[in-house]
Amino acid sequence: MALLSLLHRAVGRPLFLPAHGRGEALPPAMRRLLRRPAGLWDLPELPALGGPLESGGAVADSQRSAADAMGVSRCWYGVNGATGLLQAALLGITRPGEAVLMPRNAHRSLIQACLLGQLTPLLFDLPYRPDRGHPAPPDEAWLETVLAALPTEHPPISAAVLVHPTYQGYGLDPAPLIQRLQQRGWPVLVDEAHGSHFAADVDPELPPSALRGGADLVVHSLQKSATGLAQTAVLWQQGERIDTDALERSLGWLQTTSPSALLLASSEAALMHWRSRGGRRLLQRRLKQARTLRDQLRRDGLPLLNTEDPLRLVLHTGRAGISGLDADDWLLPRGLVAELPEPATLTFCLGLADQRGLRRPLRRAWQRLLKAHPNRPPLPPLAPPPLPLVTQPKVALATAWRAPRRLCALEQAENTIAAELLCPYPPGIPLLVPGEQLDAPRLNWLLEQRQLWGDQIPESLAVLDGVA
Repeated sequence: MALLSLLHRAVGRPLFLPAHGRGEALPPAMRRLLRRPAGLWDLPELPALGGPLESGGAVADSQRSAADAMGVSRCWYGVNGATGLLQAALLGITRPGEAVLMPRNAHRSLIQACLLGQLTPLLFDLPYRPDRGHPAPPDEAWLETVLAALPTEHPPISAAVLVHPTYQGYGLDPAPLIQRLQQRGWPVLVDEAHGSHFAADVDPELPPSALRGGADLVVHSLQKSATGLAQTAVLWQQGERIDTDALERSLGWLQTTSPSALLLASSEAALMHWRSRGGRRLLQRRLKQARTLRDQLRRDGLPLLNTEDPLRLVLHTGRAGISGLDADDWLLPRGLVAELPEPATLTFCLGLADQRGLRRPLRRAWQRLLKAHPNRPPLPPLAPPPLPLVTQPKVALATAWRAPRRLCALEQAENTIAAELLCPYPPGIPLLVPGEQLDAPRLNWLLEQRQLWGDQIPESLAVLDGVA
């Protein structure tokens, strides 16, 4: 009964996802539904209900209505998070043996999709901010250098992936990048899991959504930046570059045949909330409230970084000589539950719940954290991975994943080839993918990362047997 009892308890101030803040910001329609007798909503795919891949029924009608309101051709609700929809989208626009151009901060789900689809990820590096250890979004000039640096030998590229915004809330207008990639003949899939609220189009200071930028496919996590329950997501399609039949076949492979009616209803409610006057006003209030809170906390002495998304408060703990992971360990039992601890930062997700009254506890917690870790020099800059601008695995992903393997102490792994993902979670961004070779600079960098990430990076690594 450990799980049930935990769900009945308060777990501290919800500065983590889902964005509805443990129900406070759920749409009124969902709150009313959840007050009904338990299980009333737990229905199969009855003819009147249907499902995301059915042409008839309430779900199909809801998806058509949502697509029309967004100004796109199609949309599909997902109940396996952004993960399932990203994987289905990528597999629906590629064929085995092809390559996909994607940034190094792509979520692990996209690497897994490449493995499933026998695709080669062409991974391009990103601008790096060493003071905080975060990748920055690429601009047009950066993309041009990436395209010029594509290896001379690689499988034919069939698609490109972008991430907008980053987990920490960094984001530029993606339109120029989308258009440049499309000029190369590639459909563009955008992981906009953390930017659902950009598409609501209520605040000119937010970066524009990739939908406005013309992306062919966009995935939104409705629980990360809208008012959906966990696992809810939506895939949007627009333009003429996508074979819809192939996309739906892919969705049928990776989506459950028994989707939760509650999660489907939550997807509808979250999207309708965007379009309602009350929902749009709520989002505007929360954005204004978040900006005010950020300015107040800065005046109080908290080292908060600038990001394009005000719903992310990124505390630069490294300025005070404190790891974000250590800060999180100290704050967690004191009732401040953050979303993303990293070696030099701690990210709080304000979400869409009312955060009035948060200034004082955050200010006091920071002051007490400094007293508990006194007189520390700032952490040194963090090193980016020592990689070429564009890389591909030395051994095909699927081959590396399925080949005979052995465990190797990380210190002894020079020149070995990885057989598994090395991926702290969160943020779920791989430091190493199957098939990549660990030369000396890369290995030394990973050893440094282990010191920074603690037990999130194991002491041993699965590598291909018989190689080094």
